[in-house]
Amino acid sequence: MTGYGGHAIVVGGGIAGVSAAHHLLATDAFERVLLIEAEQRLAHHTTGRSAALLIENYGAGPVRPLTTASLDFFHDPPEDLVDHPVVHRRPVITVATRAEDHALLDAQLAAGASISHPVTEIDADEARELAPYLVLGPDHRAIVEAHAFDIDVAAVHQAFVRGVRARGGEIDTDRRFLAGRPSGAGWEIETSAGRLHADIVVNAAGAWGDQVAEAAGVRPVGLQPLKRTAFMVNSPFPDSGEFASVAEVHHDWYVKPDGTQFLCSPADETPSEPCDARADEIDIARTIDTINAHTRLAIRSVNSHWAGLRTFAPDRSMVLGPDPDRPGFVWCVGQGGTGIQTSPGAGRLLADLVTRGAPGSSFDGIGLDVAAITPDRFR
Repeated sequence: MTGYGGHAIVVGGGIAGVSAAHHLLATDAFERVLLIEAEQRLAHHTTGRSAALLIENYGAGPVRPLTTASLDFFHDPPEDLVDHPVVHRRPVITVATRAEDHALLDAQLAAGASISHPVTEIDADEARELAPYLVLGPDHRAIVEAHAFDIDVAAVHQAFVRGVRARGGEIDTDRRFLAGRPSGAGWEIETSAGRLHADIVVNAAGAWGDQVAEAAGVRPVGLQPLKRTAFMVNSPFPDSGEFASVAEVHHDWYVKPDGTQFLCSPADETPSEPCDARADEIDIARTIDTINAHTRLAIRSVNSHWAGLRTFAPDRSMVLGPDPDRPGFVWCVGQGGTGIQTSPGAGRLLADLVTRGAPGSSFDGIGLDVAAITPDRFR
């Protein structure tokens, strides 16, 4: 260990918090790990509203190695944590609908050339075979990440919850972090359910991450929550469950088959305060018009809709590891839209940084630039 004691408090019960708690316990460096969650149930805000895909060619450059580091977990999950596969094959097609967007598509194609299963360009017939609902014109081009997958978000989250409890970790819901102050070599924490003491505090509070930091007397890192809208519509195709997902090259919209329905989104990034996000009907109506213009879904009504917050640091990379000014305060925030697919690797990296001060050997050879992830870059 790097000088920390044996009691850790993790603030936040979404995917980041439960993964961090699980991996800290797996090091055997902590006698006690307590996770506290402000809501009455875990994963109420972002994690519970995520329709995640496992896509290697996605996210800010420094974050992508954490997806690579997570692949083994998703494809061969620990038998003691899961009861069934947590991923299902779902190719992802990216389309450029105008000639002026071809350069951007080429850039995304080049970025995906070095992943384990490279992104490739496909012609119109191949695109229609994978996504029969897609309408393509003469200026359209398409690329595909064929080795992408749907993620069973609830199963992955529950896997880490199971891991926490199996190793003797504790989870308290309906317990809000109110304030923290250094106390000796550790921390004294005020919560809505009483006072706690810990050797380290892990801030996995998502959109509320900077608020938790300020309440603990730690300088914020400039987190920005961005609202993302989604809605479900009926599928007009009897066999759409195995179709590919489609995203527009600017991420102005995307469509993902989901059983007998389609999940649709404007892929919006509307700045927001930390809150219980709600969908805007104007955004949904505008997206229906756009998707109807580029697909054969012929959407006329919506079955359900929701919104969630995806929170980014100023450089859109994650913020993981001990704060250099307050080393006992550990950041685990800024996952943006990659929190689910990076959760196994991010949790393991956080545990390494806390207990070893550096990434372990499992991160060798995957291009991880730890300086682009740790909070030191903001100090």
